[in-house]
Amino acid sequence: MFTFISKRPFWVNILFIIAIIFLIIILFLQSLRFFTHHGSYLKVPDVYNKNIKDATDVLKGQGFEVQVLDSVYYDTLAPQAVVKQFPEPDATVKVNRVVYLTINRAVPPVIEMPNLIGMSFRNAELEIKARGLKLGDTSYKPDIAKNAVLDQLTNNKPIKPGSKITMGTSISLVLGAGVSAEDMPVPDLFGMNFEEASALLEANGIMLGSVVADGGLTDTGAAFVFWQQPDRVGPDGSINRIRKGQMIDVRITAVKPVKKVADSTTNTATGTNEY
Repeated sequence: MFTFISKRPFWVNILFIIAIIFLIIILFLQSLRFFTHHGSYLKVPDVYNKNIKDATDVLKGQGFEVQVLDSVYYDTLAPQAVVKQFPEPDATVKVNRVVYLTINRAVPPVIEMPNLIGMSFRNAELEIKARGLKLGDTSYKPDIAKNAVLDQLTNNKPIKPGSKITMGTSISLVLGAGVSAEDMPVPDLFGMNFEEASALLEANGIMLGSVVADGGLTDTGAAFVFWQQPDRVGPDGSINRIRKGQMIDVRITAVKPVKKVADSTTNTATGTNEY
């Protein structure tokens, strides 16, 4: 071999070496094309809403690698369904490219119930959606805070803030209807059992305001109303009027009060209550 090289002119040997190097480079580039699939492109198929197993079979069957990147929860999609993919459908990529998938959880996650009471309906609606919950029915009851959330319910039962619930649970709201334009006579609560008085006010759409207990009273179930504001009768003897959504403050006691009997020698009752 060395004799062959020594018998050739030097410049021929240089050209021979250059040719060998050039050939090596060409072979390297061709092998690189083969291993990297240079020039081989595919379109990414659309696997949205497919089950993860079916989506994996489709992608691998067309020369893609598959990796689950994340999981979320939507109650409108089937469990283990593909929610999102990257690269997106119809994107042109190389063979063996990894397609990252986000799938829908099989079991809804457990979250804490937010406190919606006191919020406006709009803010409560946004909070419900942000927490992955669903807005259920809305109902109204007379209250001075119009369109404010008065109570939050699930399955027709109140649910306390911080309670554990599953994402996707339907939350119903009770909203304030504001003060009614129609008025009515102020009900006379004097001498009524506190629970009966509360039920009467609720039935008429009147809010129970502050409740002040007399002495060391602890059992409101055995208490009686002996004072209310506004009173049923005004200073001039006329019947006071009230609207739905307005409040009546009361004071309660353990002893049932008795009204004073009007003086028979006069034509006008004093309207004073004896207690």
